[in-house]
Amino acid sequence: MSAGRSADGREVRFPSSSGALPGHAPLSGSTHHTALHRPANPWPPSDFTASQGVPAGFQPLHGGFRDHFVETPEAKYCCEACRLVLCQPRQTECGHRFCQSCINEILSHPNPVCPADMEPLFKDKIFRDVCCHREIMALKVYCRSEANGCQEQMSLQQIPDHLNVCPFFEVPCPLGKCKERMMRKEIPDHLSWKCKHRETSCEFCMTKMPLTDLQKHKETVCPAFPVSCPNHCSFSSLPRSELSNHQHDCPKAQVSCQFHRYGCTFKSLNQDMRQHESTFAAEHLRMMANRSSTLEGKVEDVKGELLERCKVLPALSSRLSELENQNDELREKNRQMEQKMATMQKLMSSHSEKLLEVELELRSLRVLRDEVENLRGTLENVRTRLNALEQGGRSGTGSTTHTLASLETQLSRHDDMLSVHDIRLADMDLRFQVLETASYNGTLIWKIRDYKRRKQEAVAAKTLSLYSQPFYTGYFGYKMCARVYLNGDGMGKGTHLSLFFVVMRGEYDALLPWPFKQKVTLMLMDQGPSRKHLGDAFKPDPNSSSFRRPAAEMNIASGCPLFVSQSVLETGSYIKDDTIFIKVTVDTSDLPDP
Repeated sequence: MSAGRSADGREVRFPSSSGALPGHAPLSGSTHHTALHRPANPWPPSDFTASQGVPAGFQPLHGGFRDHFVETPEAKYCCEACRLVLCQPRQTECGHRFCQSCINEILSHPNPVCPADMEPLFKDKIFRDVCCHREIMALKVYCRSEANGCQEQMSLQQIPDHLNVCPFFEVPCPLGKCKERMMRKEIPDHLSWKCKHRETSCEFCMTKMPLTDLQKHKETVCPAFPVSCPNHCSFSSLPRSELSNHQHDCPKAQVSCQFHRYGCTFKSLNQDMRQHESTFAAEHLRMMANRSSTLEGKVEDVKGELLERCKVLPALSSRLSELENQNDELREKNRQMEQKMATMQKLMSSHSEKLLEVELELRSLRVLRDEVENLRGTLENVRTRLNALEQGGRSGTGSTTHTLASLETQLSRHDDMLSVHDIRLADMDLRFQVLETASYNGTLIWKIRDYKRRKQEAVAAKTLSLYSQPFYTGYFGYKMCARVYLNGDGMGKGTHLSLFFVVMRGEYDALLPWPFKQKVTLMLMDQGPSRKHLGDAFKPDPNSSSFRRPAAEMNIASGCPLFVSQSVLETGSYIKDDTIFIKVTVDTSDLPDP
């Protein structure tokens, strides 16, 4: 059914059919086609949307046009399959014309052939006949509402525009709920008198509503609709809105005595209640007196309770004042303690930095001492060998002396070369170990073996602290390590294990943001089944030198001097097979790419 417009502007639809219309003989034969007048126009529903320049609802669903043409269409305008006037004409390679729907049906069969000359058909050799289509759309036809009395003539192309305004065109009721159909010119009368869903007003309250809802409105909710008293009193009719108030005053309403809260259980009609009240006035007064006495007793009891509580109030008030004073004192002490703790933390931080500097100097001195000891050993060996050679060469000739000198030179050169190779091998071995154990996701798992021996060395001040292997936040990220004091450091010395985080100098520091701002989590791993790991976390202080870009090999360590007490560490399941595990995690979620 195609879209049109009703007289009030609402969208409606007009029909188009693929079957033969009553009074319209199907177009057949090779030359002439008869168009007869018909009594009705039963067009099936379809959408009125544009398709290839022609409204879709204007076209039949299948086959050609069945409109009543003013003049009989020529044979060239007729489909070779359905013999109707061509709709969306298509021309074959053999020169015959078909409706689009007809040729599609023929092509859907295996080995399709033209029904006019039995020539084979190929889909890619069939084309739109635009010229024929334009000529067909210019043919004159009668209005499709001709059966309803419309005598208008127009071109086939103009039918949709005409049916949008045709007064004889059948449309549905514009109210939507009504299922009736009528000619467009009958809409005003239908909306005024015939439609069951037309708007009307209640004659009692003047509320507007659809006619179908009027009766229900009167019977259920209309406030002005006259209703009778349910008690069948003398008021035979009154508005529904006044019924509730009337129930209180109705002489035939069943009511309870107004002294029922004092104990009277009498119930009767409203009109008999006055006689009851006058007859039992003395009884009502007695009930009120009893209730008053009961209430007076309760009031006295409440007064007694209040007096008892009032006696306790001064003691409670004084106790509250004492507690407030104690609370103020505790707050002041807490504030003083916080100030002392802040001062102590500053002192400890400065001391830690100084101690780290001293320790770095001591490490360099130890390295120098070891090198000196090695040099001394080498020199002693050289002296011994030279003495032996000199004693053996005293009995020889001058050539022997010359040979010994050359041998000494070669020996010295070989020793130097061996020393260089040893240094390179040690450096390569260290680099290999670092690469083998390095982590590039910001997480360090540090396995410390021989805990008891290392702890004794820390107690004996031989090796106060241990450094972990380096780890990184990424392949081009920050370089870091952990530092542990097994016997504690600073405030934790002798009682705690102290754990620190160290920012090291890396190869890509120039590409990274400084100071270091990533959250750091330190953790001692529980090796037992409960997995109760001990941990602490902190956000770096951007003003601390520990988190600036390292100028030396590593920055000053920062962490927890009181990380875990020795008693908790050695009595729990944190040590197994004389080994502990320390985990350090650096948050890399918000770290930008270098």
